[in-house]
Amino acid sequence: MRDVFCRFCSTKLEHTLVDLGASPLANSYISPEDSLKAEPFFELHAYVCSTCLLVQIPAVEAPENIFNASYAYYSSMSDSVLAHSRRYVAEMIDRFGLGPLHQVIEVASNDGYLLQYFRGRGVPVLGIEPSRNVAEAATAAGIPSVVRFFGQETARDLVRDEMRADLLIGNNVLAHVPDINDFVGGLKILLAPGGVITMEFPHLLQLIRRRYYDTIYHEHFSYLSLLAVERIFAHHGLKLFDVEEIAPQGGSLRIFACHAENPHRAVSHRVKDLRDLEISEGLASVEEYRLFGEEVHRTKRELLRFLITARDCGKTVVGYGAPAKGNTLLNFCGIKTDLLPYTVDVSPHKQGKLLPGTRVPIHSPDKIFETRPDYVLILPWNITDEVVSKMSGIEAWGGRFVVPLPDVRVLPTTAEAEGAVTSFAPMRMQA
Repeated sequence: MRDVFCRFCSTKLEHTLVDLGASPLANSYISPEDSLKAEPFFELHAYVCSTCLLVQIPAVEAPENIFNASYAYYSSMSDSVLAHSRRYVAEMIDRFGLGPLHQVIEVASNDGYLLQYFRGRGVPVLGIEPSRNVAEAATAAGIPSVVRFFGQETARDLVRDEMRADLLIGNNVLAHVPDINDFVGGLKILLAPGGVITMEFPHLLQLIRRRYYDTIYHEHFSYLSLLAVERIFAHHGLKLFDVEEIAPQGGSLRIFACHAENPHRAVSHRVKDLRDLEISEGLASVEEYRLFGEEVHRTKRELLRFLITARDCGKTVVGYGAPAKGNTLLNFCGIKTDLLPYTVDVSPHKQGKLLPGTRVPIHSPDKIFETRPDYVLILPWNITDEVVSKMSGIEAWGGRFVVPLPDVRVLPTTAEAEGAVTSFAPMRMQA
């Protein structure tokens, strides 16, 4: 077994959070004509660093081969993401007084899903996006975009062109960078002297509490706690002055940072409160991470038990969504077309393709109304409310929604008590 080392502090990694075996790249959707071709699988093993507490997986593939010109994720396809972005923009403009004389820059700006709302309020914007296809969608929508990976070199080039950020945004990108020192160092360079950085990322504490192991995949190189992020940002001369716990991705953090030498941003009590919470929950000790793997395997068995029992009782279960997290879950659990004959997705960029590894076909949502399954397994559980609202018509034939994590849950119909959930119980399922 090869030695692996922390990408921040270079400590040898010897402590496991969870080993999910071998899995394909989570966004490497397969065209039907390539279904018989060999597909690469890579180790998916999450470690925790005993020195800096950064949870991470080893880089097994070059970023250029992950975030390439056929990258399939378009942020604007999710109503929930757009609603969250609108609220964020309104809050930042109000809090920091942003206007036409300020510059907003977003790293990993995708298809302009967020920057469009700043532009609509008259605030100058620039997106930095490594995937050419989604960057072109942003440019077509009127969002100026630079097609590059972000790091210190990109930051210096922008500064040479007299571009500095009064608000520098990175939503769901900090976990995606293999060289976290180069990335955070680039933030330091690009930030204006009085500027503010906001970063949003799934909170490691919630991943562990809620057993959200499916958010571990090869695009996500790091899994972040406040304790680790504070240490990394401080190393690069950046001060975390505030933090918010927010809902997306099953529980995320939004951190606020500025130059360490900035005297005008006092550190909020919320930073200390959350730091103390993480310590009390055991995130400061690698020994406390050990039980997570056992819980993951229990959850796997629970989901398989539900699907096998449904099949034995003559019930049909299909999927909703083709998210990267769903591909981790299905591959780790070994779920293929015998238990999940198809899934659906609103994105035309995924429809007609096959999920990586499992080869489950992806259709448009109309397929569900054609086949009338008994259960719809919601793979993007982080937007469950959105899915249930859009697909509520399945109740017409008695269809039910199922959420796989943190425990398998059969959701109530609208005719049942508001807020109730039905936990899966094999003996209740009737043929």
